[in-house]
Amino acid sequence: MEGEEDLIAAAEHIVNTLKMKKNLSGNTRKILANLGSQLSNITRASESEDNESKEDEGLIEIEHQLNNIQDKIMNWEKDQSMIWDYGPEEAYEYLKAVNEARKLTEILENNRIESSSEGTSLLHRAHDVLQTAMSRLEEEFKYLLVQNRQPFEPEHMSFRSSEEDVIDSGSVLSFGDDFVEDVGQRDSVGRFSVDYVIELVHPDAIPDLKSIASLMFDSNYGRECSQAFINVQKDALDDCLFILEVEKSSIEDVLKMEWSALNSKIRRWVRAMKIFVRVYLASEKLLSDHIFGELESVSSVCFAESSKTAFLQLLKFAEAIAIGPHQPEKLIRILDMYEVLADLIPDIETLYNNENGSCVRIESQDILKRLRDCAKTTFLEFKNAVASNVSANPFPGGGVHPLTRYVMNYIKALMDYKKTLDEILKDQEIEESSQLSPEENPISEEEENINKSSCSSPMAIHFQSLVSILETNIDEKSNLYKDESLHHLFLMNNVHYMAEKVKGSELRTVLGDDWIKKHNWKFQQLAMSYERATWSSILGLLKDEGIQNPGSNSISRTILKERMQSFYAAFEEVYKNQTSWLIPDSQLRDDLRISTSLKVIQAYRTFVGRHVNHISEKHIKYSADDLEDRIMDLFEGSQKSLHGGHKK
Repeated sequence: MEGEEDLIAAAEHIVNTLKMKKNLSGNTRKILANLGSQLSNITRASESEDNESKEDEGLIEIEHQLNNIQDKIMNWEKDQSMIWDYGPEEAYEYLKAVNEARKLTEILENNRIESSSEGTSLLHRAHDVLQTAMSRLEEEFKYLLVQNRQPFEPEHMSFRSSEEDVIDSGSVLSFGDDFVEDVGQRDSVGRFSVDYVIELVHPDAIPDLKSIASLMFDSNYGRECSQAFINVQKDALDDCLFILEVEKSSIEDVLKMEWSALNSKIRRWVRAMKIFVRVYLASEKLLSDHIFGELESVSSVCFAESSKTAFLQLLKFAEAIAIGPHQPEKLIRILDMYEVLADLIPDIETLYNNENGSCVRIESQDILKRLRDCAKTTFLEFKNAVASNVSANPFPGGGVHPLTRYVMNYIKALMDYKKTLDEILKDQEIEESSQLSPEENPISEEEENINKSSCSSPMAIHFQSLVSILETNIDEKSNLYKDESLHHLFLMNNVHYMAEKVKGSELRTVLGDDWIKKHNWKFQQLAMSYERATWSSILGLLKDEGIQNPGSNSISRTILKERMQSFYAAFEEVYKNQTSWLIPDSQLRDDLRISTSLKVIQAYRTFVGRHVNHISEKHIKYSADDLEDRIMDLFEGSQKSLHGGHKK
């Protein structure tokens, strides 16, 4: 071959030399030109054959490499075991083989060897081998994610509570005879730091997951890798919600739930939200960053796509609550939901900070607004419900009415939400003064002055209005009593209850010390009104006027006897009736008993002592101590009757 090349080169040199001579004939020059052309063709043909020979040699080498790689990869396809179960060395060798397959494929594509039938065949084989390897890596990737998933245990995050299944004592609103002492209090949910994350996948598996992801993306199989991550982590997020006891419920299902069940679900939702966002989603985002962090926007896409379904499921439940009926007992739970979501909005904005998470950001803000509107409407409708609550019959025993108990405990519990209520109610004007007639207007001049004060918060203004509405309603209910004494006792009980609730809670800062003084004075006046209505006429029987014989100053034994009998009959009637009346507060009950006893027993002792010589012992039915003991039986709410005297 080398000799031929030298001969051709020498011939070309001779031709070129002859062409340079000027005295050559035209025919000779033409012959020389043809000879030169033939020599050039011979040179090009020789070069082409040489290139084809080199190309054949390259294809042979590539085919040899491809055969080796294919053997390694296909050997693993025959084995159903997972490669990573055999240890890091085996996994490394497999990744190395796959990477070589990727490089061979790039060589075949970049050098355009496929123009030949042999090159095309090799390229197809290389693609098949690479595709097989990618499918296997996808399975290994999912397997590593699942097998190395760390257990999620929210117990150490104070998630579970021994009270979590206890229905709030005030979970059912009733203005009837069945009532409760306290409405539901807010649940304590500690704030988790945004940095409080856990390892969802064992850290030893992260380098392998990164290597697989990097190789799949380099091989143009990034979509398959991303989808594998998304599918596996979707299942993991569903498991998380299950552990947090958040069940999937449609909006229709939620709207049909009884309050007791719904209340329990809301409490779980409130506790679960912070853990889900601040702990689990923050950890999920970190996992995605660890695996795909070097692949630009891939990490955020994978995180958003894997988590948004579960998160939107949580938001759907909140939406169902927000569009449901505005029942007063829901308000505290709605405020809980509003506060936790408002508190989490910055975290949500940080986690879903690009276009892929925009639907989560937008939906979160929308649900927050709906919860806000729902809370405001529910509170205002509660005020209307208090104002319009009507009783057909007087409350038995004259004790603290269920409406009074509920409203006062309701607003006491709402004090925990002062900041939130001020925000929610700040644009809502008080319209009672302009809407109600002077007779119906429950707002006193003093309270109007408080309302106009620049220092009164929106919540304070509404609470003052609500308490005034309650007082007006209780006044109306007191008019249902035919017995004047019971009328006063009922008002005394309810005003005293209101004053004590305000005095012993944060409501004092809303209604003020002047309000407390006014209502302390009011229930004391009502106690005096009760005493006058009950005992004035009875004590009048123990006066000396009218007990003399006609026409003389001597005491009439007959009239005295009748006076004593009338007194005993009246006392027994009071005892029979008022033992069934109720003063729930023990201190108030004792104070009224003692006050009554001092007046009645002193008058009785004095009267009997003054006329002891004119009254036969058999006509003294009760001793002073007997009467005092009987007075101490009053206001227990259990009717009793006196049967004969017990003189001491």
